[in-house]
Amino acid sequence: MRVVAKRNDLRHFVLLWLSDNAVSRLISGERELPQSVLLQRAMQGAHGLQALGIGKGDAVALILRNDFAFFEASLAAGMIGAYATPINWHFTPEEASYIIRDSGARAVLIHSDLWPLMADAVPAGVQLFVVPTPPEIRAAYGLPETDSALGSPGVRVWDTWVASQPPLGAVAPVSPGSMIYTSGTTGRPKGVRREPPTPQQQAASMALVAQTLGLSPDERTVVLMNGPMYHSAPNAYGIFSARIGATIVLQARFEAEDTLALIERHRITHAHMVPIMFVRLLKLPAAIKAKYDLSSLRFIVHGAAPCPPQIKRAMIDWWGPVINEYYGATETGIPVWHDSYEALRKPGTVGRVLDGAIVKVFDEAGQELPPGSVGEIYMRARGITDFTYHGQDDKRREVGRGELVTVGDVGWVDEEGYVFLCDRKRDMVISGGVNIYPAEIEAVLIAMPGVRDCAVFGIPDEEFGESLCAYLELEPGAVVEPASVRSFLAPKLAKYKIPKVINIAANLPREDSGKIFKRKLRTPYWERVGRTI
Repeated sequence: MRVVAKRNDLRHFVLLWLSDNAVSRLISGERELPQSVLLQRAMQGAHGLQALGIGKGDAVALILRNDFAFFEASLAAGMIGAYATPINWHFTPEEASYIIRDSGARAVLIHSDLWPLMADAVPAGVQLFVVPTPPEIRAAYGLPETDSALGSPGVRVWDTWVASQPPLGAVAPVSPGSMIYTSGTTGRPKGVRREPPTPQQQAASMALVAQTLGLSPDERTVVLMNGPMYHSAPNAYGIFSARIGATIVLQARFEAEDTLALIERHRITHAHMVPIMFVRLLKLPAAIKAKYDLSSLRFIVHGAAPCPPQIKRAMIDWWGPVINEYYGATETGIPVWHDSYEALRKPGTVGRVLDGAIVKVFDEAGQELPPGSVGEIYMRARGITDFTYHGQDDKRREVGRGELVTVGDVGWVDEEGYVFLCDRKRDMVISGGVNIYPAEIEAVLIAMPGVRDCAVFGIPDEEFGESLCAYLELEPGAVVEPASVRSFLAPKLAKYKIPKVINIAANLPREDSGKIFKRKLRTPYWERVGRTI
């Protein structure tokens, strides 16, 4: 089906290949969706959402794995000026419900196998769409071939509903993008909400993406999406890839050898990865590594977590100088980046400050520090619109210093403009590229019967970079075992937030103020491996 639309109505797209001979498409398992059909379905979805009263500034929540519907709904929301709001599908109903309510989501899309668990998470009055869980996702997660959610009364099936809608007549001039929720030190996630970019900012953003992610309109670009798009970086990477008309191959679940097989089968040119993927790929037997043709690779970019220099070097030795790294955050965009050659020349760096970006280091007194001095890092990418935390402007002010923003990282910038990290001022843990905030876990633990106080922090993990460790101080006479702690947390927190190591202590070390001296608990674990982050 060919889409007919005024050119001005598509200004928030960089490019979509709409010719009759277009080769760009979404691929997932044995399923394919041509880009022209993706755009048609997005415009139909946009019309339907608008007819339900959803529009500019509203939120559309997505509790989905990487699937065609994720792209359709994200693009559809942008076409009417609404925010797509991805929610981690690993969340418990309580965690998901908080984000749905806090964002004011007017509609929720959810995979059919997740719906029975999440039914109570969707408030009354919110439009619900169930997306049939595709066979490749069912196979990857060992799910039954069918479920009963699709036949439930009042359940609207996204695929058939979209097909029944006419396309949207007029598209919003600029998409506001996604509103990603990041966990916070107060124990509750916060939605990063940006204003739509100006044409100048949009142009700067496109140039930045081309440099740091290697993405620009080119029908030869074939992207592998193997990271969950409920996270900020994979989300931006995937949606931008769709907007420029790249062929996108969705990997239902990351598995190291399957990644190599997909690269060879589809002649993958681009991918976004995190260091734990490198670790698992490097652990493959030599015979498996040599089995696959990886010569199509042109630009692999990674971020989200520190990458040990020896892992970076091993990947460059194997895949060649196609490995690139960025450093930034949902709040700041990407102000720092470097390529393989720079990584080998500056082992351990997360990159150099890009032209037009700003990175400054401040001490505890708020004084800017010279190159080489360690302090808290504040930064901002070029061309990025300002943001606020949805409904929490006060929290936005707490992380700002003028136009610059901090996410609590501590490090330094050398004389050549290369950034190095050595610690985190705040308690955030990055495990397998996933941000975890101990305050959220501590807020649940403290409510457990018998627990007087607790401390949660990150400790070294050979595979994930960091894993969670919890120390519990008990009430007098209380008896609590690690197994009972995990059982208490299981229905309240996503599985990846449950501490791997749980210690019971009679008394926890405290500062003069009475606050737990968490560094004394954390330091011994890191001293053993000779690093601090």
